[in-house]
Amino acid sequence: MDTTELERIAREIRLRDLQAVFEAGAGHIGGEMSVIDILTALYFRVLNVWPDQPRHPDRDRFVLSKGHTACALYVTLAKRGFIPEGEISTFLQPHSRLNGHPNCNKVPGVETNTGPLGHGLPVAVGMAKAAKLSGAGYHTYVVTGDGEMQEGSNWEAIMAAAQFKLDNLTLVIDHNRFQQGAALAETNDLAPLRPKLEAFDWEVTEIDGNNMREIVPGLEHRGSRPHCIVAHTNKGHGISFMQDRVEWHHKVPSKEQYEIALAELSEAL
Repeated sequence: MDTTELERIAREIRLRDLQAVFEAGAGHIGGEMSVIDILTALYFRVLNVWPDQPRHPDRDRFVLSKGHTACALYVTLAKRGFIPEGEISTFLQPHSRLNGHPNCNKVPGVETNTGPLGHGLPVAVGMAKAAKLSGAGYHTYVVTGDGEMQEGSNWEAIMAAAQFKLDNLTLVIDHNRFQQGAALAETNDLAPLRPKLEAFDWEVTEIDGNNMREIVPGLEHRGSRPHCIVAHTNKGHGISFMQDRVEWHHKVPSKEQYEIALAELSEAL
């Protein structure tokens, strides 16, 4: 699938995500908007996955470590055929399997439960190491938030990945510069991220994480070491009044705001 088609699908996913969060009255829309381009490129171009066989042993593994952006993952999985598209309307409803954080025991296509930050990357390292031990050919991808990289467990996993020479592992850091309640720079400023990962013997690529023409080659790159993509993104990307505003980490649009966002995203289709 070419980048133009991927861009179209990403716009459709943004629109459905907005609707789902508004209808549910909850969600993490800012970080969802920043990561949707990456999810789209993964599921519609890069990952070897089969929606009718979600546990196929040869499938690539994907871990959404920033599990609070689960709604974006659910919409992407539905668009790709893992779950019915109509099920998105049940997001956060009683007895729905589409919870606020992804559950691998309930949702096809979810590889592991995430939510407590700092857990996804260590699990992904285990998946990549398991492939090495068993001779499997699948590749493991994991997306973390940049605020999440303050967790020490991530740096232990980064050390382990380098030690085990996991060239079958790709880490994508959604570097939207904001976390819950504050800018990253005001909390525990990890930027610049690239030299820190390089110091742990990772190969690092920096991209515009909202530009398909940079996302796709970054995700498709293969080298001889673990690969980190520092994806420079915008919190609330695609919606003017949300972009780069910390309060939209988990704020829900009012009816008026929803109509404005809906018009902006619809115009882009």
